[in-house]
Amino acid sequence: MAKSIEVLVTIPFNEAQQVQIREAAHGIRVKFAPARQVEDIPEEIWNKVEVLYTDRILPTPEQVPLLRWVQFHYAGIDFALDAPLLQRPGLLTSNLSGSASSQVAEYILLMLLAFGHQLPALNANQAARDWPADRWEHFAPLELRGSTVCLVGYGSIGRQVARLLQPFGARVLAVKRDAMHPEDTGYTPDGMGDPGGDYFTRLYPPQALKSVLQESDFIVVCVPLTSETKHMIGVDELAVCKPSAVLVNISRGEIVDEAALLSALQEKRLAGAALDVFTREPLLPDNPLWQLPNVIITPHIAGISREYNQRAASLFAENLDRYARGLPPLNLVKLDKGY
Repeated sequence: MAKSIEVLVTIPFNEAQQVQIREAAHGIRVKFAPARQVEDIPEEIWNKVEVLYTDRILPTPEQVPLLRWVQFHYAGIDFALDAPLLQRPGLLTSNLSGSASSQVAEYILLMLLAFGHQLPALNANQAARDWPADRWEHFAPLELRGSTVCLVGYGSIGRQVARLLQPFGARVLAVKRDAMHPEDTGYTPDGMGDPGGDYFTRLYPPQALKSVLQESDFIVVCVPLTSETKHMIGVDELAVCKPSAVLVNISRGEIVDEAALLSALQEKRLAGAALDVFTREPLLPDNPLWQLPNVIITPHIAGISREYNQRAASLFAENLDRYARGLPPLNLVKLDKGY
């Protein structure tokens, strides 16, 4: 009789999701043990684990001699790339890219519409109880139809944003590391994303970023954080943006030079910014970004959804089935690239 594949899940799933995971494949035995730190899991369990589903809990390589695959609960795993465990030769590492793309893309669309229709200024106007005589000129919107949206990064989130923008009639310029291969090889839920690379107007390599920024009314930052993308949007890049442009960052704070962004916003060299991520989180109360009237700040919540755990369970179940059949899991992380 073949030995069971021992699976350990360290985050809480509800009963129905646990059943879905347990029934994902023949020959697996799943242990659900919600934990906050490595020490919460007994050593005898670590010793048997072949597959680990985790958020941030990573044991030492010595604690898990049989481990062959780590599935993370997040799409972005920059926090774990240097962990000793992930350096083990032959270890499979996968993320949840695609599972959060729906809600994050809706957040981005919300911010594009909010700034396009001057919601921050309208809120200030309401607080002042003012009915301005020049409201037709003062509050004339920048409509998505006919505008140019730059997607800095064309992974699962950028692709879903491009899909949502289609009926609005926006021009979509996407920046992708490998612009010669527009198709998506990662996990794509049915009816979402851009699997074939059909929803952008033009696709550019990162070397053309400044040229794309010069044309853009909206700039959406949705690349993973790597050594190559840190401060990808810096002083020089912000200098070529239109003064009327709006930036949205939902990826990681370090991708945008925060000091350069602050200066551009204060000096009105950029019309506005919607920021969900920051170099330091939580954002300190004395950070001047809080006080800027042309900034919308949210506390790193763009990826939150009531459906997230269900989408995570579905992807993990599919990956367990693939693993049990000897196939590679979806969303394998390339450690040398950082995502």
